[in-house]
Amino acid sequence: MKVMLTSCGIETEKIKEHFLKMLDKLPSDTKALFIPTAAIDADAIGVLPKCMNDLLKCGIQKENIKVFDLHRNMEINELYCFDVVYLCGGSTSYLLDRINKTGFRDTLLSYIQNDGFVIGVSAGSLIFASNLPDNLGVINTKMDVHCENSSITGKVCFPLTENIKLSNTAAMLVRSIPNDVEIIDDQIQ
Repeated sequence: MKVMLTSCGIETEKIKEHFLKMLDKLPSDTKALFIPTAAIDADAIGVLPKCMNDLLKCGIQKENIKVFDLHRNMEINELYCFDVVYLCGGSTSYLLDRINKTGFRDTLLSYIQNDGFVIGVSAGSLIFASNLPDNLGVINTKMDVHCENSSITGKVCFPLTENIKLSNTAAMLVRSIPNDVEIIDDQIQ
């Protein structure tokens, strides 16, 4: 399992370093699936170029990035062609609704269970937490993003009694549940 949950994407050099390590492939050879579905209002749409730049600044070639807006499911064999799935921010409920209604839920969870790499940004992270009904259930706790400070850093032990809070310079790295989860944050050394 390789899931990276963030508030703001690849915001810091530390997050970029961990992203590239979890990618475990040369960025120039990487194929990425970019999902902007959650961006349904002007503010979220305005952030999409920054999200696309996250992949480009890591060395992923523009021609190797496919935009997929979740108007249909994607078969698992097609999804396996991608080394990373990037889920953008915006409306968490809209994104989760599209994932569930198109059938992409089962495809994405199968991809994750078979060592596919997913990075979530804001709403793209919250769909994996227990904030909303019918969430993807990767972490069994609620999560808050865009917080002033992260609630914890280092190894995360489940179950948690409080919401996980991620600052804009933090990322939760999920390698296996419950044994290999950690939060990194540039604000806390």
